[in-house]
Amino acid sequence: MILRWLIGHACDKKWSKEVVMGIYVSDLRELIIKPCLEAIGDYSETAENLLAGTAAQESGQQSYCDQTEGLGIYQITAEKHVETWDKYLIQFPDLASRVRGFASQQQFLKHPHSELIGNLSYATVIAWMIYRANGVDTGKPAEVNNLAQLWATCFNNGTGCARNIEEFITTYRSTILETDSHKLVA
Repeated sequence: MILRWLIGHACDKKWSKEVVMGIYVSDLRELIIKPCLEAIGDYSETAENLLAGTAAQESGQQSYCDQTEGLGIYQITAEKHVETWDKYLIQFPDLASRVRGFASQQQFLKHPHSELIGNLSYATVIAWMIYRANGVDTGKPAEVNNLAQLWATCFNNGTGCARNIEEFITTYRSTILETDSHKLVA
């Protein structure tokens, strides 16, 4: 009930500037990103850093629908969500099954896009599938300039927002590289 209310009001201008929840960078990395990447067999330091940076950049510590139709901390649109399943995951049935395993058992069938908001593990895996579908190469070192370039060229979340490499670098340095591991990502 609360999630349905949040989804219904998240794009309402009256509520759009109010931060509803947040997660610490260290928790996002240790409890969400790393286990998800390991579960699908794609863990690398670069992938972990790239997803942490993407979450920080896309959510921008703003509300989830501020000026876009993106959902959740990665700001993935419903259209991009469907496209990821219909054009990418359909080619890899075993991988698709593992990805589906991150979604809620019943709610995914009723409201699949709400999983991008309320299920951080599922949203993280879908964000990674967007990177994979766009040929992300995690062979380069996990340096901020490399991560910014990968984000700019490989992460099309469907919002149509411009990809500003310098902005990603600034956000990454202030949010992810801060020595305070209890900095909120979203």
